[in-house]
Amino acid sequence: MNIIVIVAAVLISLAIGAVLGITYRKKIAESKVGNAEEEAKRIVSMAKIEAENLKKEEIIKAKEEIMTSRKELDQEIKERRGEVQRQETRLIQKEENLDKRSENFEKKEREFDKQVEELEKQKQDVDKMYADQLNKLQEIASLTEQEAKDILLQEVQKNLTAEKAELIREASRKIKEESIKNAKEVLTYAVQKCAADHSQETTVSIVALPSDDMKGRIIGREGRNIKAIETLTGVDLIIDDTPEAVVLSGFDPLRREVAKLTLEKLIEDGRIHPAKIEETFEKAKQELEETIKSEGERAVLETGVIGLHPDIVKLIGKLKYRTSYGQNVLNHSIEVSNLARIMAEELGLDPKLARRAGLLHDIGKALDHDMEGTHVEIGVEILKKYKENPLVINAVEAHHEDVEPQTLEAVLVQAADAISASRPGARRETLEAYIKRLQNLEEIADSFEGVEKSFAIQAGREVRIIVKPDKISDDQMTVLARDVSKRVENEMDYPGQIKVNVIRETRVVDYAK
Repeated sequence: MNIIVIVAAVLISLAIGAVLGITYRKKIAESKVGNAEEEAKRIVSMAKIEAENLKKEEIIKAKEEIMTSRKELDQEIKERRGEVQRQETRLIQKEENLDKRSENFEKKEREFDKQVEELEKQKQDVDKMYADQLNKLQEIASLTEQEAKDILLQEVQKNLTAEKAELIREASRKIKEESIKNAKEVLTYAVQKCAADHSQETTVSIVALPSDDMKGRIIGREGRNIKAIETLTGVDLIIDDTPEAVVLSGFDPLRREVAKLTLEKLIEDGRIHPAKIEETFEKAKQELEETIKSEGERAVLETGVIGLHPDIVKLIGKLKYRTSYGQNVLNHSIEVSNLARIMAEELGLDPKLARRAGLLHDIGKALDHDMEGTHVEIGVEILKKYKENPLVINAVEAHHEDVEPQTLEAVLVQAADAISASRPGARRETLEAYIKRLQNLEEIADSFEGVEKSFAIQAGREVRIIVKPDKISDDQMTVLARDVSKRVENEMDYPGQIKVNVIRETRVVDYAK
């Protein structure tokens, strides 16, 4: 019983203590909340005071800045007013000066008008005096002014024509004498100054390399590889800073081609040493010989020329590696052969002789790098060596008018050669431009008084002008040729030169009965 009382007493005590504790904590919390509210009120009050102070300070600063800006603006306005006043002063001065100059100009203009009136009056007096003197001269001479002019002009024209013809003949003679000397000097100087560029253009081949590292392998240790290539081929190798390229330089086109083939095969194989170079060189020579032979056989087959000696066929194949004035000589020879054959068939001549001579007319160019003499002389010598037809030899020798042609087929070879060299395409000229050039040449010649008819021949390299003998004298022919030449030079564009050939013919016919 006592234990229960004790336990109950303890529990009651604990309940009372808990109630008292809670009450005490509530009072403490209420006290803290009150303190916090008072502190917050105090902070808000202080913040309002600081904000008010900052506002007043900013207002003061703004007022100060406004005052400063106003002072600067007043100063700027004052300066601008001063500048405007100065400009107004200058404008007033300029206006005064312009007024003064205007007055001076008006004064000079009045003086000038007076001088013009005086000069006009003097001119009228002079015209009157001239008319009086002219009337007196007409009365004395019994001729009108126009009749006197016509007589004077006719006499002057006669004298001038004879003098012009003599002067032109004399000038032409002097020019021909001096032009040979001057041409030699100019050509010598040009060759001396431009030989390097010319060699670079016509005696150089380029071999592409896979990379610049290949240049060192081509040169070899202490240059033994490049020395071996140059010794075997006879061609100079130029290895410079040109990226991925080697230049082959030499005057013989066949040697350059062999060197090019050799170098290309070595680059493709990758093994470059003196023994391999010699082996590859021999293979390249053999390959080139086969190419030359096949090209010669192709040309013979294409033109239909039969019965040629095998050595001549090889020489024809060599023309594949020869160019002349931008034309490939082999293609040019085939074209001349076909043109000569076509013209011979149209004219009822021997087409076999014409095409044979056309194909062989430049055969000397295959060896003109190895032998002395012109390509015509070399070609004639070769054809005589292989017992070629004498008529073919004459056509080859006459195609540049070195000798007189003995057959009409030889004349056709001359014409075919000129056509192939001057036709549209040989000089990158269109057919329309080519025909227009011939028409313009004849139109210029026909436009001169006294010309009966003109003909453009030799593929536009010559114009023959037939004049009326009763209107153009021998002296006037010289003047006409010079006038036509000058007008052609001034109005036309053409390759090479054009020969102006003026022909005056008088015929008298009678019959014996």
